[in-house]
Amino acid sequence: SVKYELTGAEFLVGIPGTLGGALAMNAGAFGGEIWDVIHSVTTINRQGIERVRSREEFNVGYRSVELEKDEWFLTASLNLQSDTSQNSKAILKDLLGRRSDSQPIGEASCGSVFKNPDTGAPAAKLIDKCGLKGLAIGGAVVSEKHANFILNSGNASAEDIEKLICKVQQVVKEQFDVMLIPEVRMIGTSLHEGSIGDE
Repeated sequence: SVKYELTGAEFLVGIPGTLGGALAMNAGAFGGEIWDVIHSVTTINRQGIERVRSREEFNVGYRSVELEKDEWFLTASLNLQSDTSQNSKAILKDLLGRRSDSQPIGEASCGSVFKNPDTGAPAAKLIDKCGLKGLAIGGAVVSEKHANFILNSGNASAEDIEKLICKVQQVVKEQFDVMLIPEVRMIGTSLHEGSIGDE
């Protein structure tokens, strides 16, 4: 957006993934969420039928969007403003600096793993208080820099990551009676028995 002198979505800088993924889970940071700036989206279903839909047609929540089964996002039209003042570049620089100070930027991860619970303490703080930074299963490891990030140390399998997510959920539940819900989406068949999703 900066290249085209547009502003309004700077809060998304540094979030890994695709636009479709960001729409599907209402990605956000620094007080903003992608659906805050959506005008309309185009979706497609398994039969290949495309629909243009307005933002108002979706029930949007914290890291969630109600989407019909077997329907995916193709495109999005965003409500952004013109900014020729270079303010957007300064905002991006500030946000990237804040991210790199507190998050494992540049390391292989899927971004923030768990939604922050409604109980007050952020997921990262609960995980950290459980002493789980550095916990590893196979090639998956809880980041030392930010406890709500799981890193691929180079050879992590999907099973390693899924098992580590379940282990973190189990320990936090035992110590704080809080069930952490992943904000990452698992695609395919579950490889591990135990808690993961938002059932």
